[in-house]
Amino acid sequence: MANTTPTGVNNLARQMVKDIVPYASARSSMSGGAVWLNANENALAPSYQLDGCFNRYPSCQPKAVINAYADYAGVAPEQVLVSRGADEGIELLIRSFCEPKQDSITICPPTYGMYAISAESNQTTVNKVLLVNNEQLDLDGIFATSPKLVFICSPNNPTGDLIPREQIIAVLEHFAGKALVVVDEAYIEFAPEATLANELANYPHLVILRTLSKAFGLAGLRCGFTLASVEVINALKKMIAPYPIAEPVAQIAAMALSSAGIAQMQQSVASINALRDEFIAFAKAQSGINKVWPSNANYVLLQVNNAADCVSTLIQSDILIRNQSGQLGLSEVVRVSIGNADEMQRLTQAMQQYFSNTDSKERVSA
Repeated sequence: MANTTPTGVNNLARQMVKDIVPYASARSSMSGGAVWLNANENALAPSYQLDGCFNRYPSCQPKAVINAYADYAGVAPEQVLVSRGADEGIELLIRSFCEPKQDSITICPPTYGMYAISAESNQTTVNKVLLVNNEQLDLDGIFATSPKLVFICSPNNPTGDLIPREQIIAVLEHFAGKALVVVDEAYIEFAPEATLANELANYPHLVILRTLSKAFGLAGLRCGFTLASVEVINALKKMIAPYPIAEPVAQIAAMALSSAGIAQMQQSVASINALRDEFIAFAKAQSGINKVWPSNANYVLLQVNNAADCVSTLIQSDILIRNQSGQLGLSEVVRVSIGNADEMQRLTQAMQQYFSNTDSKERVSA
């Protein structure tokens, strides 16, 4: 009889799997809490109803969704790929264009962690060129690399900054014919004037990532989009799974991209932006907050004296925010997602109490 004990099974895994440090999502690291302000989710959730039966396999690229998103983004349907979140788009780009153990990608920390994780899981080298002052590209540093893909997140996660458009254009000019430049616009609805979608016709090596997770309030749907030239989209279609989008997902996505759904999203964005600006004004007035990053997204990055203590103290008030101090180029920072009005009121009260107590302790110890 074969030995069915799990002992030694891990030895069968690829060495890369043994070595890799997986991405720690906000949801996987949660410990309680009633007010979730740690995952950049939209607290102003829309509601949709499903219809029909689900006994048939779904379309790989449902036309209703593709056509609706193409119309929304101002591109041709042939320039759109829908996937399981923008994360799958990142994975597909690396798998489609990077030869394992040969090619590299370039990223600009502090930034979204999945670029590096996806590259490492596909045995692709990661060139890390830190942002200048956490807000601008180091163009000389980027130009010194020879990647297949350059990832630029704008608005950037976790800082919330917009990368200057002229810098992204400079990167596009430099890497024409050499590499794809991937602009992650997951949060672009909060600053729609900054989109690079209108540059797709000018730069065939430009790729744009989008999602329904943030402004559209559909993080649980796992529905993202890649906008690119027909050649890039066709390459990705060769690598994507046969049925990436479940039929219920396709139905809800199509409703979200209707005229009514888009209007609802825009109203939600206006509310979140107003709440964000109010929170920034509050944060700037707190003596225990050393820096408040400007934000063009649905979150705000703050530098405090002790990020771990700030996070753990707020947990005692059932409020979850995220410690981002592990990011390259950052120290003692917390990222606060913008919730609804009631959640933000609870947060500001708890933060005001925390910083007041911290300030009192520091005065006593002095």
